[in-house]
Amino acid sequence: MMSLNFAILKYFTQVNEACADDVTNALKEEYGSFKDLKKKVVITALATAEAIGIIEETRFQLDKSGEVKVYYRSQEEDAANLIYKSN
Repeated sequence: MMSLNFAILKYFTQVNEACADDVTNALKEEYGSFKDLKKKVVITALATAEAIGIIEETRFQLDKSGEVKVYYRSQEEDAANLIYKSN
């Protein structure tokens, strides 16, 4: 099993874009027992990955409860690199 942070990043190689809720829901089955699979921790991981250029923001969306969701995508070159390293 790969680390949670790596799994978060690898998830972006499988989708066009995603927000923290999408990532948390997608990884829940395999990583549900991890204490760090919480929205706040995932948001921090995504912000860190964005700050160092692994993923990039694509859009913002206001949900029904008034919370702003930030969507990200992996850049093509970085996605290929993540896929290679995980195999």
